Amino acid sequence: MVRSLTTESYDRIAAAIAAAEARTSGEIFCVLARRVSSYRDVSLGWAAAAALILPLGLIPLGFEAAWIPGFADSWEAAHLAAQEVSTGQALGAYAVIQAVVFLTVYLITRLPMVTRRVTPRAVRRARTRNAAVQQFLAHGLHVTEARTGVLIFAAFADHQVEIVADEGIHAKVDQGVWGDAAEALAGGLKRGDPAAGFEAAVGLCGEEQEGHFSPSPSNPNEVADRLGVS
Repeated sequence: MVRSLTTESYDRIAAAIAAAEARTSGEIFCVLARRVSSYRDVSLGWAAAAALILPLGLIPLGFEAAWIPGFADSWEAAHLAAQEVSTGQALGAYAVIQAVVFLTVYLITRLPMVTRRVTPRAVRRARTRNAAVQQFLAHGLHVTEARTGVLIFAAFADHQVEIVADEGIHAKVDQGVWGDAAEALAGGLKRGDPAAGFEAAVGLCGEEQEGHFSPSPSNPNEVADRLGVS
């Protein structure tokens, strides 16, 4: 999706930002990220849990090493030493099954669609928030003259959007505006039109900024009017 953005899409978003900032001293910057995390730790967690829990279901069924072809001898000897060998073989076979389960679950949960579904929403939201704050700081939105920087952030693979506002504007703006802007952006992404989503979100943020922060006579453009891609 990120790669499919056209030059026209970038121009539309830049024009929307410029139009919004012409009416206010606020600064708006947009970022579209491919993903904010690999969530490899989540996959490892699911794989470890599956390897520990799923093979336990074999024990009530009388699991033994002979269940795995070629893992145990087909002949049995009725003496204590042979039983000890059989126990060791069973434990070894059980470990092999655990390893197979671990690898299988890990590989399945690495599929992008599966990864998103098995990752708790709270985890995705927290990592998206952290990534948005990092972008907010990286693009200098925290050092604008009136502390009115706003970042509109979308993480495509994570299906998450985030609005980060500096303290100057956050203290004065109705907090519901950020939710409306996030919904507008998410709607555009769902429709496969990220440019329209960003335009709508920028428009809502600009309207709210306009009511609280009038542009100065010079109205310097402190942050570039563009869409960043990460």
